[in-house]
Amino acid sequence: MKRILLILAFVSLCFCASAQAQKWKKVEVSSLNLCGKAFDTPNPYHRIDTCVYKGFTPRENEQCRVPAGLTVMFKTNATQIGASVEFSWASAAAFCSYRGFDLYIKKDGKWLWAGSTTFSKEHNDKDRVRTLVRDMAPGDKECLLYLPIYSELNSCQVCVPEGSYIEPLEPPFKHKIAFHGSSFTHGISCTRAGMSYPMQFMRRTGLQVIPLGFSGNCKMQPYFADVLEDVEADAYVFDPFSNPNIPLIRERLLPFIDRMVKAHPGKPIIIQRTIYWEKENFNTTSQAEFGGRRALSDSLMKIACKQYKDVYYIKPDAALHNGESSTADGTHPNDHGYSLWEASIEKPILKILKKYGIKRVW
Repeated sequence: MKRILLILAFVSLCFCASAQAQKWKKVEVSSLNLCGKAFDTPNPYHRIDTCVYKGFTPRENEQCRVPAGLTVMFKTNATQIGASVEFSWASAAAFCSYRGFDLYIKKDGKWLWAGSTTFSKEHNDKDRVRTLVRDMAPGDKECLLYLPIYSELNSCQVCVPEGSYIEPLEPPFKHKIAFHGSSFTHGISCTRAGMSYPMQFMRRTGLQVIPLGFSGNCKMQPYFADVLEDVEADAYVFDPFSNPNIPLIRERLLPFIDRMVKAHPGKPIIIQRTIYWEKENFNTTSQAEFGGRRALSDSLMKIACKQYKDVYYIKPDAALHNGESSTADGTHPNDHGYSLWEASIEKPILKILKKYGIKRVW
């Protein structure tokens, strides 16, 4: 046993020495092509400048500063790609998506997953590089890297071996579709940062997404409406019924829609019903609450769609319908559940956008 332990220790030392021997070229993500920003912010990895927009709670302020859904596009001939990061603060959650990076590379016209990695709070060191993918064939590669969904970044870098090139990639995505909503839109419980339903929609359609998901805090607050009035996009997709209770929905929905219509005249405003929550299977309190939200939203959206010609109502579905679970916790979809959600809204949204001359890119 002692001999085996010595051998394992030797192998570990050799691996560490090999990793330390790698010479990296490091490029700050913000100097490449950062996609999905609604606004310019002093910290490029923040989604909203909380010195400009006021009224947020402390938790909402934190969420304004996480880069959930922001992606960096670059091209390289590297055979190995890594990342380094300096957190302002990092989530303690176990999911890789919360403080990790998720890499896709285009192959035969499709974005294919290439690798992912995560950092712990102890890895808050720009000198530490964690590999996303290695042992790739030589040649040019178009890359899409998703940033963590629930940690604040001071700095993050894409790393390639010295001697490789790395350059910004001209965005292949067209138009701008703003997605604002709850933890579902934020991507809570997806294992990797690129698996939220808005990010899957972007990869599948080629339409650029502006990601504005706020876990637990999408309640049609007037100060969120202040922000959304200033977001310049070609279309707006909202998930507004998953966080507010029935009295708040009754109070806020129509005034919220009225503000959006006046701020973005002639542009499609697509409202999503809240999905069936698996906790409704047997919990009667959940059945009454979430069933009530859907019934109320159905009735109010009939009024809104008649009143405004550019307002639409769609009904997403993230369930398997075979008795098996598609959630991580009875509430939030797992990766497959988010894929089901995206599949359920892709055609309805594209049908609406086509009326406005907005078509899928691929």
